[in-house]
Amino acid sequence: QVQLVESGGGLIQPGGSLRLSCTAYGSVYSIYTMGWYREAPGKEREMVASITSISTILYEDFAKDRFTISRDNAKKSVYLQMTKLRPEDTAVYYCNMYVVQTPTSDDAENFWGQGTQVTVSS
Repeated sequence: QVQLVESGGGLIQPGGSLRLSCTAYGSVYSIYTMGWYREAPGKEREMVASITSISTILYEDFAKDRFTISRDNAKKSVYLQMTKLRPEDTAVYYCNMYVVQTPTSDDAENFWGQGTQVTVSS
């Protein structure tokens, strides 16, 4: 089985920066797309950014020019550097990965982290 463990959330003032990290543990042979999503109170979960195995990156409009996604395949990790944070960025942030667990796996399976709270407030 695979477990995604996130870290880096917290309380930050508007305009500040945070770096989220997510690492995959367990049976991991390779990882296709990695991504970050968020879920604000009373709202549906939405994508923030994603990065493929060949480092093709997509950002939602609200994340462009403020957030940077990156990955380290050797560490089985994905990161989200967030700058110029706004109160409306307050949410639980989840990482997501498509993981191939063994060399003989037919396909990748999708896994979610447990979420890390980001609160932007003065």
